[in-house]
Amino acid sequence: MRKLLALCLFLAIVVLPAAAQRRTLAPDSTVTTKHQVTIKGQRVPYAATTGTQPVWDEDGKVIAGLFYTYYERSDVKDRASRPLVISFNGGPGSASVWMHIAYTGPRLLNIDEEGYPVQPYGYRENPESILDIADIVFVNPVNTGYSRMADGVDKDKLKETFFGVNADVKYLAEWLNTFVTRKGRWASPKYLIGESYGTTRVSGLALELQNAQWMYLNGVVLVSPTDLGIDRSGPVEAALRLPYYAATAWYHQQLPADLQQKDLADVLPEVEAFTLNELIPAMSKGGFIEEAQKKQVAATMARYAGISEESVLQHNLDVPLNFFWKELLRQQGYTVGRLDSRYKGIDRQAAGVRPDFNAELTAWLHAFTPAINMYLRDELKYKTDVKYNMFGPVHPWNSDNDHTGENLRQAMAQNPYLHVMIQSGYYDGACDYFNAKYSMWQLDPSGRLKDRLNWKGYRSGHMMYLRKEDLVKGNEDLREFIRASLPKKGQPAMY
Repeated sequence: MRKLLALCLFLAIVVLPAAAQRRTLAPDSTVTTKHQVTIKGQRVPYAATTGTQPVWDEDGKVIAGLFYTYYERSDVKDRASRPLVISFNGGPGSASVWMHIAYTGPRLLNIDEEGYPVQPYGYRENPESILDIADIVFVNPVNTGYSRMADGVDKDKLKETFFGVNADVKYLAEWLNTFVTRKGRWASPKYLIGESYGTTRVSGLALELQNAQWMYLNGVVLVSPTDLGIDRSGPVEAALRLPYYAATAWYHQQLPADLQQKDLADVLPEVEAFTLNELIPAMSKGGFIEEAQKKQVAATMARYAGISEESVLQHNLDVPLNFFWKELLRQQGYTVGRLDSRYKGIDRQAAGVRPDFNAELTAWLHAFTPAINMYLRDELKYKTDVKYNMFGPVHPWNSDNDHTGENLRQAMAQNPYLHVMIQSGYYDGACDYFNAKYSMWQLDPSGRLKDRLNWKGYRSGHMMYLRKEDLVKGNEDLREFIRASLPKKGQPAMY
């Protein structure tokens, strides 16, 4: 379980100069600007409020300022019925930049239709943004974006306040209470959306907001979810990777001809059925599996994964992710990306058991970093010398007692209004789509909540919205989810 969570942490450790971290930012500040965007052919006017809001300790002392960007449609008369979407990215240690300027926000960074960087750097209108039906706030936890601990506090002592599964949830829930109060949004239907580690965050927040802040949600969206503290160790953890391997091999045309000629949607159910019905039972036998069965299973795995049967057997059926990323296109001289296996990299040498670098993350930072720095300063008029942390220092991170999947289940059980949608990219190798399905299946063992749980798949990777077709589909799925989870007028929250 911990191994999978570690793989899902959407983060690169960046060592920042000490001087950059000493640059200070007022913990309570706002800048508001007026804009318009055309969404689905409709002109949508809105206000963008960019700034910081304090985090206080139990004695009322300011200990940090969280940077946020809040988009509010300005031609809405009934704010009480207007949904509010609260957006977090992951890491832990990642800024909210990714979904902000590539998915749901009103501006979209310059990339090509498959998500690759293009020059000149910059941004344009996002015609798919959900701002037509919901207001959105993008929140940056401590040390991400422009968020920082306050001057004069003992930063080492405060690490345990901010940097851990449960600490993170606790202080962010308190912060959201203040935000909703300041912005007058208590009457609004509320939604949390998190990506990668952000799914751990919002799953924990769903219950914490109910139990500690008395704030009830209508929906939680999990984009490329982590394991949410749901156990899948041993043979299950190893076996669940195979459908992702098959999707990646299909994309790179490494499957046998009879499979390759099929559509991905026809290949994957076959692989999923083999994984659940044959591979997990076979791997559960460990070293006592009969040799003939082991060879037969290895041959089928190789057929679906696009690698040799010999490689599968050498790993005793447990093919590591790093090895797969290195092995699949080894003969062509390429590696495949971790977070999005459509991306290819070039290593120093073909030999080895893991890629030299994450090809996809390098490409994304190439495109996103200039765009967000330009956008915040030039269009939203938020000017500061503080460095925008794409990935900030948040370690050591305390991952103990991660029960966020159970927290989400309990929040759903307590709140009949609460619905959950999962969005996954088939080519995501860090938080893969089949593990996301498994989490959904295991979230509620009773099966009583399954009518409020649904999963959506996309033909891209971790940030599935980078591909234009999936940007359109993903946002439309969000619209449908929000509309479907709004109760009819007068409909009570009851079983």
